[in-house]
Amino acid sequence: MSTSPRCSDLSELAGELLGATATHAKNWLLVELPGTWNRDVGGGAGLPEAARRAASEWLERTPSSRLLFIRRPGRARPAAALAFVVHADESRRVVRRFELVSPGDVSEVDLVGGGEETDAELVLVCGHGTRDACCALRGTAVYGALTARLADDELWLSSHQGGHRFAANVLVLPAGIHLGRLAPEIAAAVVADALAGRIDLAHYRGRVAYPAGVQAAELAVRDAEGIEAVADLHFVAVEDAIVRFRGLDGREHAAVVEERVGPAVPASCGGDPEPQAGYAARVVR
Repeated sequence: MSTSPRCSDLSELAGELLGATATHAKNWLLVELPGTWNRDVGGGAGLPEAARRAASEWLERTPSSRLLFIRRPGRARPAAALAFVVHADESRRVVRRFELVSPGDVSEVDLVGGGEETDAELVLVCGHGTRDACCALRGTAVYGALTARLADDELWLSSHQGGHRFAANVLVLPAGIHLGRLAPEIAAAVVADALAGRIDLAHYRGRVAYPAGVQAAELAVRDAEGIEAVADLHFVAVEDAIVRFRGLDGREHAAVVEERVGPAVPASCGGDPEPQAGYAARVVR
């Protein structure tokens, strides 16, 4: 019996570009929820009703926000659950940690101003198998490769991050570095670089604080100038189709961005091939 190619295989074979595909969200609510997740958890489906309402209300009143469920496979069902609210803007990074008796207690805490501020860094590997087979297969393998390298509270399996076809996907917060097409044998090195403030540009989907067009421009500038350190490039402004950045040395960089149509590939496993919209950028002097 033949097996149909996975969406991640088809995307890679078609030469679909990885850059400028990061999910755009500056604010993240992460809730530990053991067990199997629903296919769609965006509005909190799977949480008790009061907690689902609290999560939905936070999403509605928080601009540029996203909810993810997180868990740690292989661990006994915890006596308590954790939740995090993360602000992942370029100029302001904050992680607030909540200790809950159960995931349902999300409705009992102040998600806007509560929690304990911490300097924790979180590595989230998408492994949402009920949403897409590639995330289950590739994500679980990468998670396993990272377990010996990262602390328990640092490494998590997450629900759908966006972009099944770029699996395995890894999100590093609060830096907001979104990585894709990671294989188990390189995952530890690429993630270690990200935690140290360096970006492996070959696996860089983009920075979640930026919209897609700015992501494309940032990658073009970093590629052209060989800038891998996260702190060495800062977004300045968008003027017409030109995106401007400033380097740590004070030099200004700019790139012209235009929309493009990529190859026809399935957005997820089982889907029909369709042209994927994206952005292209070139550096201007």
